[in-house]
Amino acid sequence: MEHNTAFVFPGQGSQYAGMGKDVAEKYPAARRVFDEIDAALGYSISQLCFEGPDDQLKLTENTQPAILAVSSALHAVLEEHGAARRDLVAGHSLGEYSAIVSVGGLKPADAAKIVHSRGKFMQEAVPVGTGGMAAVLGTIEQARAICDEAAQGEVLSVANINSPEQVVIAGAKGAIDRVIEIAKKHGVRRVLPLPVSAPFHCELMKPAEERLKPVLDEASFHDLWVALISNVDASPIGTATAVRNALLRQVASPVRWVESVQKMVAMGVKRFVEVGPKNALTGMIKRIDPNVELINVSDVPSLEAFLGRS
Repeated sequence: MEHNTAFVFPGQGSQYAGMGKDVAEKYPAARRVFDEIDAALGYSISQLCFEGPDDQLKLTENTQPAILAVSSALHAVLEEHGAARRDLVAGHSLGEYSAIVSVGGLKPADAAKIVHSRGKFMQEAVPVGTGGMAAVLGTIEQARAICDEAAQGEVLSVANINSPEQVVIAGAKGAIDRVIEIAKKHGVRRVLPLPVSAPFHCELMKPAEERLKPVLDEASFHDLWVALISNVDASPIGTATAVRNALLRQVASPVRWVESVQKMVAMGVKRFVEVGPKNALTGMIKRIDPNVELINVSDVPSLEAFLGRS
């Protein structure tokens, strides 16, 4: 079977004050998603999305439900207009939850409650300032070699394989600091420390994984309407059990984005539609496979352009 279109959903780092506001004002379907999530969380994440302040929006426990709310609201409008035809879905880290919501695996309100806890657990797993992440502008082999050399007994490993030339690493702050010196020896052009509050997708997140397990166990998951290419295995899954398991393992495991995109292309995807704030994934996918069609749905103008083509 030909899988022509994949919908993909962004993760942390795509947030900005003002996101989702125009969509919620124009489309009742989007407003309903924000209202449901606000009610579930017991505070107004929609106000934080629409107005900020940035320092509150940047807190992981707020960022995660905020991005999920915007992606889910945009998707609800596509669905209402019959423009959500897709053969596969995927999401980058947190975006995996938005992808699962989009194909019936979780209700938006339930997903928002889970990711609010996920953000809190991830933040609390490592004291602020003791862990970090950095983008290595080099190959996966270079990134692994640098991690091996710079770790010196501390945790340091590959966290996100975003494109053939950009690998994010995560671990202890001291190890991250050593990377910058060591990278030059390995011929890596640049290492950019990332403005994140915790070292996601590495062993230091094991305590967060343990705390998330009962939350996922209690949540009401459903089988997916359309297969999800999971971050953790870069392979298609569809049952409620497989989805719950993938979300648990994802916390302390690397995001295999390059392999996920390659898998979708191998399954016949020719068009990727990024649904959510900004266009980080569109940029990554272009570097993984320059031959696919890329569309971004992030606000009213881009949403209407897509509805016009669908």
